[in-house]
Amino acid sequence: MTDNAREIENLVYTYAERIDAGDLDGLAELFRHGRIQAAPGMVFEGTDQVLRLYQGATRLYEDGTPRTRHVTTNVIVEVDDTPAGLARSYYTVFQQTDELPLQPIICGHYRDTFHQVSGRWWFDTREMFVDFVGDLSHHLLFKLDPPKRD
Repeated sequence: MTDNAREIENLVYTYAERIDAGDLDGLAELFRHGRIQAAPGMVFEGTDQVLRLYQGATRLYEDGTPRTRHVTTNVIVEVDDTPAGLARSYYTVFQQTDELPLQPIICGHYRDTFHQVSGRWWFDTREMFVDFVGDLSHHLLFKLDPPKRD
């Protein structure tokens, strides 16, 4: 794996690490030069908008965390000769609270693009797709309907 691909892969894992730590400011910083497309037509661009998205969506507990583990797998990174790259990956989120036994609560996949700014890799766009939904009532501050299946 090239250094560029490793740096991009590390960004994918840093996202999971920061949300599980409840570090919403640090998570939002990953999108200083990028955006999240949470659903078609729902785009949050830059640090401030991404931070507001997660503050308005993520339930944090007394320890300052969402009591989750975002497990990112099947990461496929592609980098070309330009300072740009893309990645595809799966995610599964596990959660345990005092009221909720350890269980998977959601899984899906990401499509990410990346670009370099001053020689450093940043998220350009993260598209989030929900594939399966479990009990999200202890994680999200809003109701997320399961995806429609054709």
